Amino acid sequence: MQRSCLSASLTLAGLAVAAPAWSQPSGTLVVTNKSPSTATIIDVAGNRILATLPTGAGPHEVALSSDGRIAVVTDYGGAPRRTLTVFDVPRLRVSRTIDLGSYTAPHGIVFLPGDSLVVVTSETTNNIVIVNVLAGEVRRAISTGQPGSHMVGVTGDGSRAYTGNIGGNTVSELDLREGRATRSFPVPTQPEAVNVTPDGKEVWVGSNATGVVSVVDLATSAVTPAATGLGWPYRVLWSPDVRTVMIPDLRGDELRFIDRASRRELGRIAFPGGGPQGIAISGDGRYVFQSLSRESRIAIVETATRKVVGYLAAGDTPDGVVHTSRVITPP
Repeated sequence: MQRSCLSASLTLAGLAVAAPAWSQPSGTLVVTNKSPSTATIIDVAGNRILATLPTGAGPHEVALSSDGRIAVVTDYGGAPRRTLTVFDVPRLRVSRTIDLGSYTAPHGIVFLPGDSLVVVTSETTNNIVIVNVLAGEVRRAISTGQPGSHMVGVTGDGSRAYTGNIGGNTVSELDLREGRATRSFPVPTQPEAVNVTPDGKEVWVGSNATGVVSVVDLATSAVTPAATGLGWPYRVLWSPDVRTVMIPDLRGDELRFIDRASRRELGRIAFPGGGPQGIAISGDGRYVFQSLSRESRIAIVETATRKVVGYLAAGDTPDGVVHTSRVITPP
């Protein structure tokens, strides 16, 4: 496929497009495709798939190193449910598969500062696992003390992690330096989506059963609602300045924008029948990339206007997505 400008891709999508007032997004996306057990690497500016690479069964989440060179996928689906797939992004290839041994059902994943270690949840063993992706080995496991630890958020300095424990209706706080769980916070039923502000002051968590997004004040342990009426608050994403919170609602087929300080809703985007799941944001905060699991594509959203400005093709049932400003030149 020849390289084409984004405005051309919009026309092909059947949208009426004038000369865009916004600047064209660029960089590279890595997207997991659950049903075919693959990951797609996408050139954003060229609107083209650079590579489709194999993963373990049922990949869900993906983390990216700060330099955009290493992507790590959690192989959460079918047997053996104990591997991570590591990609060399610039070379468009799988660099290794890491066997986690007894730590099964890896799901949530975040890179720690330094880009050699990742924190991964092991949902079936109620642990988080710290893995050296360069050496391909497990360095430490820390028990969350709660069942169904699914997603994980990490503070900016890499000192603490927080898991949403679907089976325990709690959020666990984990001291990554001492290697122990330190606190547990009761939250509304079936907490899945979770994230912690980089300064470690707030945890936002979504309840699958109640459709409520709550905020845990880590200084006082108070839990208060920030948003209600969602069908399935699937993920929690911050803008780079941490002023805006973005929450895809999988069951409600929309993306909500919330002012973090006031907790006021700023707006929402409807994706009828789209199935919004994974979400990422460009480093400059200008564009959000929203995977649409039922449409096999990624929506590009301009954050200033909160409008969809284009789409990128992915594989079937796309879920986790990450973005880097690094532009990949195929070998």
